[in-house]
Amino acid sequence: MSEVVISGTGLFTPAQSISNAELVESFNTWVEQFNAENAAAIAAGDIAAMQPSSAEFVEKASGIKSRYVIDKTGILDPQRMVPRIPERPDSSPSIQCEIAVAAAREAMAQAGKQASDIDAVIVACSNLQRAYPAIAVEVQDALGIEGFGFDMNVACSSATFGIQQARDSIRSGSARCVLILNPEICSGHLNFRDRDSHFIFGDVCTAIIVERAEDATASETYRIVDSRLQTLFSNNIRNNFGFLNRAAEEGIGKPDKLFVQEGRKVFKEVCPAVAKQISDQLQGLDIASGQLKRLWLHQANLSMNQLISRKVLGRDATADEAPTILDEYANTSSAGSIIAFHKHRADFASGDLGVLCSFGAGYSIGSVILQRR
Repeated sequence: MSEVVISGTGLFTPAQSISNAELVESFNTWVEQFNAENAAAIAAGDIAAMQPSSAEFVEKASGIKSRYVIDKTGILDPQRMVPRIPERPDSSPSIQCEIAVAAAREAMAQAGKQASDIDAVIVACSNLQRAYPAIAVEVQDALGIEGFGFDMNVACSSATFGIQQARDSIRSGSARCVLILNPEICSGHLNFRDRDSHFIFGDVCTAIIVERAEDATASETYRIVDSRLQTLFSNNIRNNFGFLNRAAEEGIGKPDKLFVQEGRKVFKEVCPAVAKQISDQLQGLDIASGQLKRLWLHQANLSMNQLISRKVLGRDATADEAPTILDEYANTSSAGSIIAFHKHRADFASGDLGVLCSFGAGYSIGSVILQRR
């Protein structure tokens, strides 16, 4: 059976960034306006007054300092607080296709691959622009790739789940080289008027080339030693937006049509499950946690990553062992762990081991053991 490797990654970062201070200033302006407009109802106890936020609160709660976004102006407008992303004609590439192609080109260059070398395209992300045609097929066409493509969604674990799908396709013989893309425009589903979550997400796109080891020509490749997936149903992270909403008019515009979560419950339930999955996986492979050089973890919350790495390693991880990128990028859903891998692997020598892990709504957990060849 063919050995399977990751031979290249790519990253598209939007040009615009929003600092915590900018985001909080916009939010607090809206809070003042809301409380003034609803002063009578608030005084009567009919509705609760909105509470202001602070940049310090955001960083303490999450570890996030800023985030990249497709559109900054619409988000920071207190009268709008939604990114402005105009619709494009069907004859033009969609925005997800556009950013996916940009990330793909970097990954392909890193792996030394042409379009003719790739057999399949998987777009794996939390938020898809449309139901059909698949974004993956659009990207496939834009890059001139023959073969097949499909979209998949396992929320924040989409990238690691996509890696296993690619690995399985290669091992079964249905493909020799697969391009995985994670075009995450998370600002589109974020409620910027929710104090507890308005700061969480950013926009980005990552790309991954997975192929047979014998076909790889890149100077740097990572063997997929093992991958493990797990899903557990939970309502604690949810987004109820979908095409059936038009059939229930009473729900249109309600908060549950955007990102909602029970943050404390997620922290309490997800962290132990992630740490156990990684630990059990390592034990099954007879790999001691001390042999790991790096944990490329999902970038949702700094405290979550610190707890998970502590449980896996049996001690606090150094910043080098569990690198953080969410301070600059915020939570980019499925792309977060891939950004960490993309930016923090240059020091790996042949034989070094690391864990690429993501987790999120579902709940879903994906962990991939990688070894530098």
